Amino acid sequence: MKSLCADLFQEMKDSRQEFIAGGSTRKEICQLAARFSSCFLELDSDVPICLAAEDRAVIAATLLAAVATGRVLTFPHSFSARALRQMQELTGFTTAIVDVHRELAHGTQCISPEDVQDFSPLNFSDLQVDPDAELLKLFTGGSTGAAKIWSKSVKNVFDEAQFMALRYAICRSDTIVATITPYHIYGLLFSVLIPLVAQARIIAASPSFPAEISTSVAHYSATILASVPAHYRALQSRSLHTSLRLAFSSAGMLPEEDGRNFCAQNSIDIVEVYGSTETGGLASRNRNSGEQFFTPLQPVTWQIQDERLYVRSPFLSSDVPVDSDNWFLSGDRVQQQDGQSFSLHGRADAITKVAGERVDLDEIRDLLQKQKGVAECVVVPLADRGGRGNRIAALLRNEEEELDLAPIKLMLSLSLEPAAMPKIIRVVSYIPLKENGKYDRDAIIQLLS
Repeated sequence: MKSLCADLFQEMKDSRQEFIAGGSTRKEICQLAARFSSCFLELDSDVPICLAAEDRAVIAATLLAAVATGRVLTFPHSFSARALRQMQELTGFTTAIVDVHRELAHGTQCISPEDVQDFSPLNFSDLQVDPDAELLKLFTGGSTGAAKIWSKSVKNVFDEAQFMALRYAICRSDTIVATITPYHIYGLLFSVLIPLVAQARIIAASPSFPAEISTSVAHYSATILASVPAHYRALQSRSLHTSLRLAFSSAGMLPEEDGRNFCAQNSIDIVEVYGSTETGGLASRNRNSGEQFFTPLQPVTWQIQDERLYVRSPFLSSDVPVDSDNWFLSGDRVQQQDGQSFSLHGRADAITKVAGERVDLDEIRDLLQKQKGVAECVVVPLADRGGRGNRIAALLRNEEEELDLAPIKLMLSLSLEPAAMPKIIRVVSYIPLKENGKYDRDAIIQLLS
């Protein structure tokens, strides 16, 4: 790790190669990182720094500065005022790196790239890096007001980036178009960390509409596309520029038909990456090359017991709960298909994903259960054929009076992030049960469909 970081700093210091396609060079990012580093040394080392920027060049420079100075960065799951306020309450940060105005608590020191121009750059030549030092505090689950914090070390994030770059031969001749924002772990990995360690270029924008994606790929002669199921769904009838050699998908399950259509239309493979913020990448598959099931990544040790996946991995956050043998139990139900792969069969807990965002169904249920007139409620995810993974639906039982949904919907809109908002709310006098007294999920879904 010391060699990787030292080599990375040296290479960036001397390279005029673009990091942002058509924008900042690696040398310029290293210079900005050196100035951020000098600034960071004047801050309290025991208090994390909030990285509240979306500009990939600023994010890269801030990450390098944090590595160089041993500082910890908090990374939000959203830039909404509510999410930033919640993160500040949990971590106590008093300084934020920004590229635009953010709604932060009064008294928060906001530092932009322009604010560090007068700092004398830190010399990286004698850089000493502790690979096990905490680098990031990543937030997940904020969609329902129950944010979770996952710590990631220098080794966690840079080892994963280096592994993925080597496995897929990503190098300085590659240009990456990423349709996901860099403040989600998948976007951070593919649009900041991998370009850093692989010397690849990344485009500055995060195009999301088909025409924008197509134009970006063509304009920059991109070789790699990192996207999400919803965007592949939208792109299935569109041919992209022939410069592409490989595509990646994560942040939700990619419907087989959507993947097959995209691959056929563009004559390239899509590698699906399975993992989470806290675990990092765990497994992958390439259906276009005949892989129907997920195969764990080489550094990951795994086993299956009672249809549950247990893993050990160098990419795991130190905050994940492990048993006495250091096995982490994932939240998914799986089935082993052969000695080398497994299939996924949904979540084993109440966490689901909507458009790549984690949503806690139990917390939505608890919010609804507290509302006047709601005697009982069930919250379920419904498969979204639009390719976004799931949509949330709620079935409410009310026996005594008419139920006005308007104030309930207003309460939800004020309490939840958009991904967690129920798209369907139905009121019934009876919620179907099975003979064993448990909810009849199939009957409930039928009522909500």
